Amino acid sequence: MRPALGFTVLTAAMLAAAHAPAYAQSAPPGFLEEFEGQFEASASKLVALAEAMPASTYDWSPSEGVASVARVYMHIARYNYMYPHENMGRDSPVPPTDYRGWEESVSDKDEVVGMLTASMDYVREVYGSMSDEEMNRGTMLYGRQVGEWAVLLQLVTHMNEHLGQSIAYARMNGVVPPWSR
Repeated sequence: MRPALGFTVLTAAMLAAAHAPAYAQSAPPGFLEEFEGQFEASASKLVALAEAMPASTYDWSPSEGVASVARVYMHIARYNYMYPHENMGRDSPVPPTDYRGWEESVSDKDEVVGMLTASMDYVREVYGSMSDEEMNRGTMLYGRQVGEWAVLLQLVTHMNEHLGQSIAYARMNGVVPPWSR
C-alpha cells in the first residue's frame, strides 16, 4: 500500500509541475512601492558609507585576492547598470563595454562615489518609468524566465549583499556606519 501512495504523490507532483506557469506572471500587489522603499534605504546607506570611508581605504582589501573597498562599490555600480540593460532591455547611459572594466580600474574615492551615485540615479529612472505591463513582462535572469519585477528584486538583493560586505569593510577600518552613530 505504501509504495502505491508514494507513486500517487509523485505522479501528482509531476503533473502539477508540468502545468505550472514558467514564471510568475505578475508582480505582487504593491511591489513597486515596496521595492522603492527597499531600494532607497539600501542606496542611501551605500552612498553614505562610501562617503564616510577615507580615501586612503579605497585600495584596502581584507586579504590578497579579495575585492577592495573601491572594487565592491564599483561592482555594485556595474550591476546597477547591467541588470536593467541586459535583463530588461533598457538603454543604459553607460555602454556595457565601459562598465565591465570598472571594478579593476576605478579606485579614486570621488570617482567611485560619483559613479555609484549615478548608477543609483539610473535605477531610479528605470523603475520610475515602468508601467505595470513592463513590470510583468517576461525576461531571462540567470537562465530562468521571470517577470521584469524579479530583475528589480535581484538588483536590490545584490545591493544588500554588498552593503553587508561594505559594513564589514568599514568596521575593519575603524569606520562606524553613519546610520549607526
